[in-house]
Amino acid sequence: MGDLGGRSRQQRSERTRRTSVDTSVKSNQVAFWSATMYLTWLDSNSWLIELADKRILLDPWLVGDLTFGNVGWLFKGMRSSDRAIPENLDLIVLSQGIEDHAHPETLKKLDRSIPIVASPSAAKVAQAIGFSSITVLKHGESFTIAQSIEIQATPGSSLGPGVQENGYLFTELPTGVTLYYEPHGNHPSALPSSIDVVITPLIDLALPLVGSIIKGTQSAIDLAQQVKPQIILPTAAGGDIQFEGILISLLKAVGTTDDFRSKLAQANLNIQVIEPKPGDRVEIAVQASAIANSL
Repeated sequence: MGDLGGRSRQQRSERTRRTSVDTSVKSNQVAFWSATMYLTWLDSNSWLIELADKRILLDPWLVGDLTFGNVGWLFKGMRSSDRAIPENLDLIVLSQGIEDHAHPETLKKLDRSIPIVASPSAAKVAQAIGFSSITVLKHGESFTIAQSIEIQATPGSSLGPGVQENGYLFTELPTGVTLYYEPHGNHPSALPSSIDVVITPLIDLALPLVGSIIKGTQSAIDLAQQVKPQIILPTAAGGDIQFEGILISLLKAVGTTDDFRSKLAQANLNIQVIEPKPGDRVEIAVQASAIANSL
């Protein structure tokens, strides 16, 4: 378990959109207070998380093209322009070692002194680039930032024999507010019974003969029933990115965010679904709770 000091927060010019959950409170039963985080979707699986006065860059692909094994004719993702590298970062978190989560060209643009938390395979990518402070988290292991945020690795996606990558559970320690992230829709059964905010795919991406490589249509509903979040945000979508290559002609998208909302309503789940636009800094106000005097 490690511990990091804070860094000065930048003066922000990002567009900010506010959202909150309206939770009714019965007197003498449950005491509620609001806790706030900011989430900025940077396309694909890339996020800037602002929680407990810390700035965490998650699975960044911000500059250059995206290919797997430099085989552009098979799959290539392209931006019309590079995204700005976020400033004053306290931590980088990598869930997987493949390029759409640990993008080498992007990592080379980042300050090598920024600490990294990573899955074992992603840690190898960061180490090869020259980052000086890397914490490898296996499933169930945790890392703490300045006694304010605990990051626990959860079982994530299987990417081959003997390789199961990470999801992450972020907990703001002063309030107990939680954020869960898993980018391929593979969720373990051993999660808390209640998680406040979830980032996960809401649709499927499938290949012939292979099946779904991104799972969201059913797995996100199962997750919602399991952890009953207040807010869900989709990830793994294209955003402002264009794709080409043989795989693109074969990939099939199944489901939509509106389909997911309908399934939530059919399951009587009162969960807010937020679809941020790439680059929008969204204010998320959730209701933390503590049992008060019930008599």
